Amino acid sequence: MIIVPQAEALEEILEPIGTMVVVEDKHTCMCSRGVKNTSAMTTTSAVRGIFAEKAEARAIELAKKSINLVINYVHSQKEAEETAAFITKTYGVKVLVLQGDMANRLDVQRVTTESIAKMGSIDILVHNAGPFIREKKTISEYTIVEWQQMIDGNLNSFFYLLKALLPVMQAQRWGRIVMLGFDRVGQAPAWKYRDAYAAAKTGSASLIRTLALEESDNGITVNMVCPGDITGPWKEMMIEDAQRTTDIQMRPQVGEDIARTVAFLCEDNADMISGAIIEVTGGKDVLAKRNQE
Repeated sequence: MIIVPQAEALEEILEPIGTMVVVEDKHTCMCSRGVKNTSAMTTTSAVRGIFAEKAEARAIELAKKSINLVINYVHSQKEAEETAAFITKTYGVKVLVLQGDMANRLDVQRVTTESIAKMGSIDILVHNAGPFIREKKTISEYTIVEWQQMIDGNLNSFFYLLKALLPVMQAQRWGRIVMLGFDRVGQAPAWKYRDAYAAAKTGSASLIRTLALEESDNGITVNMVCPGDITGPWKEMMIEDAQRTTDIQMRPQVGEDIARTVAFLCEDNADMISGAIIEVTGGKDVLAKRNQE
């Protein structure tokens, strides 16, 4: 079972955690140990702009593998339900829609408990949550509330989910955890005007590497995927669409690039990849570009 939040359009300065999708699938190594129902959880926020790969693309990539989904949303109920209906009709998988804010530990407890009860155990966590303040601000201009929202949405939410799901993965001795980051996050880089977001994600990157060491004996892998510059209509496009582009030397990045990377890390055969910070940027220095703006 995988939980993948559904991102909603971010037009305001700050948007809380978006939707979540729970996915159910069978993994060979788990079946061999007598575990019949596997699960994964993916969370995401309503981030748009440079890191706005489509959450729907990740859910669809999993649905292609006949994985059942639980879509969680904060405000965008209509979008979540429409996405669920499309996935069910197109891929024939079961989709459950739940409301909840992953920055709220009580919501996390409620959503994870209900998801496990209705879909089985959760084996894969894909944490895409990443609330983001679009307005450029120095650290002295952040309010206490804004800082706390960035830390809660990008770092504390990850901890809450781990507290709820790690015991399940440890008991079955199998799990996949993937988090979304940003370009060069593993180097703790400076990101001008994005102090709170960068601090929270950098802390998460360190936690990713520590978890990989702590959980290796439990068959649990932990990785981070860092999207590049996905802009404009390319958020909605697939790789095939981008490959047909002829007016630029290298094709633009699309949401499917991230979805496929995440899906691979959730496979049985990705068991030797853990503690990795994987940059899916096409070799471009995205952060340097943003620091110059």
